[in-house]
Amino acid sequence: MKRLLVLTAALAIPAAVLVRTAGPWRLMASRHGIWITPEARPSCPRCHGAGGWWDGDPSQPDMEACGCWADRRSLRIRLLPYRPEDAPF
Repeated sequence: MKRLLVLTAALAIPAAVLVRTAGPWRLMASRHGIWITPEARPSCPRCHGAGGWWDGDPSQPDMEACGCWADRRSLRIRLLPYRPEDAPF
């Protein structure tokens, strides 16, 4: 358990530095893993930071995701296995 904690800290610090220097990313961490996912760029000329726009009929609109975040890959580092019985509800 102590090695896992050290490994988590060793991975979380460089991941946080990467997120803060590489642009608009979201860093989420739990005991099951560390997730780094892209966010919409505030300076995007197409979506202006909204992440996309609504397309189609106003009664049934579809969200069109902007390429400033939708085309970038996310990173997941698994720490502990996830079991359905661990869910809070």
